Amino acid sequence: MIRDPVHGDIYVTAEELRILDTREMQRLRGVRQLGTAYLVYPGAQHTRFEHSLGTLHMTSRLVAAANLNRSLAPGALIGIAEDEARILRAAALVHDVTHIPFGHNIEDQSGLLERHDSSARFLRVLSGETELGMVLDQMGVRDDVLAVLSPESDTAAGRRNRVPPYWRQILSDTICADILDYLKRDAYYTGLNLLYDDRVVNYFKIDRESSHLFVDFAKRGLVREDMLSEVLRVLDARYFFSERVYYHHAKVAAGAMIALCVEEAMLHGGLQADDLYDQTDDSLLVLLEQHVPGDPRRAERYLELLQRFRSRRLLKRACVFPRTCNATVQDELLQRFFAPDRHDDRVAFEAEVAARLRSRGVDPPIVALYCPARHMQLKEAATHVRFPRDEEIRPLSEFADRAPHLRELERAYRDLWKLYVLAGTDDWRVLTQIGEIVADLLPEAVNAYEPRRD
Repeated sequence: MIRDPVHGDIYVTAEELRILDTREMQRLRGVRQLGTAYLVYPGAQHTRFEHSLGTLHMTSRLVAAANLNRSLAPGALIGIAEDEARILRAAALVHDVTHIPFGHNIEDQSGLLERHDSSARFLRVLSGETELGMVLDQMGVRDDVLAVLSPESDTAAGRRNRVPPYWRQILSDTICADILDYLKRDAYYTGLNLLYDDRVVNYFKIDRESSHLFVDFAKRGLVREDMLSEVLRVLDARYFFSERVYYHHAKVAAGAMIALCVEEAMLHGGLQADDLYDQTDDSLLVLLEQHVPGDPRRAERYLELLQRFRSRRLLKRACVFPRTCNATVQDELLQRFFAPDRHDDRVAFEAEVAARLRSRGVDPPIVALYCPARHMQLKEAATHVRFPRDEEIRPLSEFADRAPHLRELERAYRDLWKLYVLAGTDDWRVLTQIGEIVADLLPEAVNAYEPRRD
């Protein structure tokens, strides 16, 4: 029994304790769940280790709900047997083991690394040569856990992808054990009162015909409005956390600084992708200090970024190009600035801004362009549901006509995307001049930000 501040007592089995005690799982104690958000919300020091335990707990609750609902309607529904639950609980524990420190910033900015949830990353950390892989092998569940965690679209995973849909949906759907834990956990540690009602867990069933995990909104020909509103409340909470925490401008700036250093170290300092996978937040900073680029000018910028990060002297916003003002040119901006082979284009852009500042008699500070990936804004409501007078179980997003708020959420998520030009100065005059220069370099884009005059 493990005491958790969010869920209370969490029960783990002896073999699950063996999973937790592996080197790969213990590393997660040093990887903060919210990356650099602690620089904005000081209490956000919780790690992916606690979240892994919370996801195990929520998986257990979803399994119990599915089995209880099946007992009430055994002809139409199926339950989850003990051997299946054992696999799903193991997968829940290890679902975040591939995360690297500040991984979302690094993956979503540079594009130099495969996403944390790729099959290749899971195959590496769950191989038969790692402590974790060996424990899962001894339990006889390694292939099944890989099946749950590997992306369904990854054809390279072969036979492992042939698993019941609900195996994956319990852990990686729009509303699943993962999100049901991290929303409560992030709320607790940031101090934000953005909560959902626990009863939403009890709504989930497994359809016998399709094997989909789903929520049944139909009752005697009418929509269960209480169920629909609770499901939408979870989606609302996820959006508000994205707006206020995950994409907070200071968190973005801090994460961008780390991502820029990782990119420089990989391209010019000899750092290899494999060097990142076993790091914690603190050890990554030490590792970066050991891979300073050889070019003196690159090294000076690189070391200043690391020093600024350690002392929380974050880069400031000079320009912000939100999608709301730039929907027609977003594709062009992504094509120009986001891709592994666009590093030189971003560096050239930053150098041109610096050169034009010099021509104005201004000693240029660090200038950094941050262009996140498009997928950060794609948050479709994929959880399966059933509505009255429609016997087919389909993703909630396909019923937007019956829940118009879904369209509002999809639009709001798309509009969270922003391209930033950041600078290492607090002088509003310099920030304003950078804005003027960038406006000349990106005439097709609209800058919506005005630096504060101090």
